[in-house]
Amino acid sequence: MAAKKIKALICVLSACILAGCASSAATTEEIPPEDTGTEEVADAEAYAKFEETISSDTAEESASGLTAEKGYVSSFGAERERDGDSVRSYLSGKMVPAEIGDRRPVAIMLNNIEDAMPMSGVSSADVLYECVVEGGLTRMMGVFEAYDDLEKIGSVRSCRNYFVYYALEFDAIYCHYGQSSYALPLLEEDYVDNLSGLAAVGDTVFYRTTDRVAPHNAYASAKGIKKGIEDMGYRNTYKDGYIGKFTFAKDDDPNDLSAEDSYDATHVEPGYQINAPYLEYNAEDEKYYRWQYGTEHVDDLNSEQLSFDNVILQYSQWEQIDDKGYLGFNCHGGGKMTYITKGKAVDGTWICFGGDQGCVRYFDSDGEEIVVNQGKTIIEIIQDTEGDKVVIR
Repeated sequence: MAAKKIKALICVLSACILAGCASSAATTEEIPPEDTGTEEVADAEAYAKFEETISSDTAEESASGLTAEKGYVSSFGAERERDGDSVRSYLSGKMVPAEIGDRRPVAIMLNNIEDAMPMSGVSSADVLYECVVEGGLTRMMGVFEAYDDLEKIGSVRSCRNYFVYYALEFDAIYCHYGQSSYALPLLEEDYVDNLSGLAAVGDTVFYRTTDRVAPHNAYASAKGIKKGIEDMGYRNTYKDGYIGKFTFAKDDDPNDLSAEDSYDATHVEPGYQINAPYLEYNAEDEKYYRWQYGTEHVDDLNSEQLSFDNVILQYSQWEQIDDKGYLGFNCHGGGKMTYITKGKAVDGTWICFGGDQGCVRYFDSDGEEIVVNQGKTIIEIIQDTEGDKVVIR
C-alpha cells in the first residue's frame, strides 16, 4: 500500500506546483455525497465484514483438472496465438495489433441512469458489465482495449467495490469519478491501479461538459487516460503470468451450443426493474441487440445500437450492507450462470480462481469450461434471489 500512496503524493505535489493548488473548472462542480468517498457511515468495516461472511466453499481443486481443448486461449494457461504483429485479444478472442492486444485495457465506470442517456464511447468496449447499485439502479463498466480514438467516454460515475474486482479479472486500469468510503481501502491496495476524478490526476483524465448537470457530465478521453497512466507510473502491459478470463472458439469452429444441453434464447431480460433492459437476437448477423428505458441503447458518438456476440448471466450472492442501501456481491466464490450465444442458451456454473486478483471461469453442466465465441460480451450480474425476474425465451 505504501507504494500506491507515494504515487498519489507525487501526483498531488506535481499538481500543486503546476497549478498553484487552484481548483480547475473540472473539479468545482458540486458532487453528491456518494461520489466524495467521505460520507459518514454507521460502520466503516461493514463491507469488509460482508466479504468475510461470503462462502468460498467451491474449492478451486474441484475444477483443477478441467480443460478447454477447443479454444485458442485456455483459462488454464495455453499460450496466445501470435501472427507477425498481431495477437489474439484477451477481451474479444480476435486477432488485433500487438500494440493493442499486449496493452493493459482500461475499465471505466459508466453512468446508466435515464438522465445520462445516451452514453458516449460505450460501443467500443469489448466487455460490458452491468450490476445493480443503490436504489435498484444499475451501473455499467466497460472494458476497453482499443480506445485510442475516443475523445468522449462516459459519463463516468463512482466506484463500487465489486466493480473493482471485475476489473481486476482483466488486469485492467480502473477509471472512476469518486467512490464510496467503503471502497477506499481496496483502491489503496498496490495491486489496484486506478484513475479517480477526485484525485489530483482527475483533471488530467476527466473533463466536464456544459450540456448536462453534475454529476452526469464527467467524461474521460483517450488522451487524458494515457496521460493519467503515465503520470501515475502504472504498468502498460499485462502482468507476468496473466492468462486471460475467457477461452475463445477458433475462427473456423464457433460454438453454436448444438452439442450442449441448450435451449432457445432469442429474447433475454436480465430482470433489472428500473431501466428494464432486454436483448433481442438478430439471426442475420448473430448478435444480440440491447434496449433499455423503452428504447434502443445507443452510443452517442456513432448512433449505433449496442450489440453483443455473447451474453453471460452471472448469478451472485449479495447483501445490503448498510441502511443507505449499499450492496455487496460475492466476487470470489461461485454460483450459477447462463451462457447465451447464437440464439441458444446453456446453464452452468461460475467459479473464481485466485482470490482478490483472480478470475472467474465458466463451466457447463458436465464440468467442462465453456468455449466463448469471439466478439463482444455483456456480463449481467444477477442477484441470486432475483432469478425469478430473468426471462429467456
